[in-house]
Amino acid sequence: MSACAAMSVANVYYAQPLLDTIRADLGISVAGAGGIVTATQLGCALALCLVVPLGDLWNRVRLLLVQLALLLLTLLFIVWVASPTLLLLGMAAAGLFGTAMTQGLIAYSATLAAPERRGRVVGTVQGGVVVGLLLARVLAGCISDLAGWRAVYLASAGATLTMLLLLARLLPPRPARRMELSYPMLLHSMWLLLRRERGLQIRGMLALLMFAILGIFWSAMALPLSAEPFGYSHTAIGAFGLVGLVGALAAAKAGRWTDLGLGQRTSAAALLCMLFAWPLLAWMEHGLWALIVGIILLDMGGQAIHVVNQGMIFREATTAHSRLVACYMLFYSLGSGLGAIAATSVYACLGWQGVCGLGFGVSMLAVLFWWATLERMPETAAAQLAG
Repeated sequence: MSACAAMSVANVYYAQPLLDTIRADLGISVAGAGGIVTATQLGCALALCLVVPLGDLWNRVRLLLVQLALLLLTLLFIVWVASPTLLLLGMAAAGLFGTAMTQGLIAYSATLAAPERRGRVVGTVQGGVVVGLLLARVLAGCISDLAGWRAVYLASAGATLTMLLLLARLLPPRPARRMELSYPMLLHSMWLLLRRERGLQIRGMLALLMFAILGIFWSAMALPLSAEPFGYSHTAIGAFGLVGLVGALAAAKAGRWTDLGLGQRTSAAALLCMLFAWPLLAWMEHGLWALIVGIILLDMGGQAIHVVNQGMIFREATTAHSRLVACYMLFYSLGSGLGAIAATSVYACLGWQGVCGLGFGVSMLAVLFWWATLERMPETAAAQLAG
């Protein structure tokens, strides 16, 4: 399940180091290249709104296998597309089914695990998600340099087929607890959650800003690095994703600090890391070390904020756990999509320095938002939602 989670979530991120070659192949402008990532994030948002909550109503194994089969068909469709419009549709579908699979696997792992092992089991599957996020750019770069960008999605289709056969054989049938809710009522309860829970609103907005910051960097990074004076290959560009592993590992203690009541202080430190990363990233033409340190600071801050957010929102048990997860991740999808389209548009007009200015501005906005809402963030997790 951890490996399948890694493979599923990777489909959301394969395109980021390939934007230049995809746009050149299909005749997409530099400013419009960010729409590829934005379409993927739109699919993620649709999955969180419409598909992930179905785990509370339907047999989860059957739902996972159907989603995996549809993801396989989507990847084969992306390999075949020959127009920008069809590509955007395919990317949206990849985001939808890839996200639905990832979140569904995490929820199902919690259902299968014994209470005393639940944290360890869920952590293992979540670890697969982190690995998939970080390795997606590296694998995409390597495969693209060897056989072109379409081969990336063909290889992913092969991995998806393998996972479909394995999960169909190995997943134990365990239907979800039946709820006395219709599908429209289930979706309406998510709206109530978003409207009523102050903690979800505040930490969700921080997540939106944080993922917008990451989207700004990762969506635009391939454009200057593939051009002069760098001229890096896709493999080299994708390898920079491994640098973020250092930051992700350094942020692992953020959950422990949150449990100790230091979530707000950890948030402040993480947001400052992301803010100070941008002057270094703007200096990257004068030294590769500035790019590496900047990536570490960005990913360390981003991962820490993500961990603290989840710790503060999901601290207490709730009958609306799946819907709470879906609501929180909606902020992620919106932030990533907005960051991607803004980054490539700014790069087309102002170049890399303009992108860094945009990233610094959004990072400063996140710091100010955290400061303004510091006294309004409740200490406990979101209140339980009946039903």
